[in-house]
Amino acid sequence: MRISARPRNGSTPVGADSSPEQRPAPDGTARMAGWSGIVFAGLLVAGLVLVNRIPKLGDSDAVYKSFYGGGDVDTLTVLGLYVVPFAGIACLWHMVATRTLLQVRRPLSWTEVPHWLHLAASVIFVCLLFAGTAAVGAVALLTEFSSAPLPGPDVARALSSLGYALVFVYGVRAAGMYMFTTTGLMRSAGLLPRPLVLLSYLVATGLLLSTTFHPAILLVFPAWVLMVSIVLLVHRPVPTGAVHDQDHQPG
Repeated sequence: MRISARPRNGSTPVGADSSPEQRPAPDGTARMAGWSGIVFAGLLVAGLVLVNRIPKLGDSDAVYKSFYGGGDVDTLTVLGLYVVPFAGIACLWHMVATRTLLQVRRPLSWTEVPHWLHLAASVIFVCLLFAGTAAVGAVALLTEFSSAPLPGPDVARALSSLGYALVFVYGVRAAGMYMFTTTGLMRSAGLLPRPLVLLSYLVATGLLLSTTFHPAILLVFPAWVLMVSIVLLVHRPVPTGAVHDQDHQPG
């Protein structure tokens, strides 16, 4: 005897697609992805500008001694170190909201490799951002919160070198991979216009091939996130599954 998969009372069988009313609201998910991306971009730029007050790798020993020993380490410098973690939290929030939106649009996207590379790239970028910023700001924190003798310029420069390597060599490439995977997934879901897709691929390639330590390169990623977030807020998508369900409803 065969058992019908559809219940007699006409309710939706277990495992079947939910009705449009039961699915996540696409407008709400797109808004969350958009606004969290804007918050991330703003916080990251603010944090990087404040942390950038710390001496660069090419600065002389006299510059390092003047900055750390002459009272140049002020509240704004330390504030930048505290802003960066909130930027990382906003980045993770944006990533999760974006993944939720993509799964609303394409429920089987989780079976694709880029879906998981997208997750890994975001987490790795945030971890490298945290570790690199902590290394660059280690002596600044010591200056602000400790009365112990300060290390020499060679120690401060070595810590800055470690931070630069973590952020500029590794973190920038994780950001490029995030841009690549996000662009591909959004293109498949119909969330990005073609010109923006081409621009995103070009910029992501530039980050992957970048060899510069200029702070401006770190502004490329938040600028791109800001651009994508604005697109999501202006053009709020409708889930494709919900459209199909509405088309098949009896008139």
